[in-house]
Amino acid sequence: MDNDIYGHVNNVVYYSYFDTAVNQFLIERGVLDIHLGEVVGFVVDSGCSYFSSISFPDIVHAGIRVAKLGNSSVRYEIALYRNDDPLPCAAGHFVHVYVDRSSNRSVPIPAATRAVLASIQHSI
Repeated sequence: MDNDIYGHVNNVVYYSYFDTAVNQFLIERGVLDIHLGEVVGFVVDSGCSYFSSISFPDIVHAGIRVAKLGNSSVRYEIALYRNDDPLPCAAGHFVHVYVDRSSNRSVPIPAATRAVLASIQHSI
């Protein structure tokens, strides 16, 4: 996912960074099995605001938090930082709806997953 013709990482790649940051967080905490898990999160809404460009070989850091934790859905907010920049180069969100993998039907967020998500929930 190197630089595009304009010399920066294309805007669509930022969504991949969001997805990777959230999934890595969940996998590292033992609440997401992307291959065998019976319950998985489907992205149903996303958005991004861009403030400055990322170009290869910049190092990208991601910060995530939970903005809203529902019964079967969660809204994440993600900020991407380039190298050691103190301000984000992009900020966005996406919403996971938790579904049963075999039926694709919405299910409540599993208790263990809910506890992990609550640990990064932002209170206003």
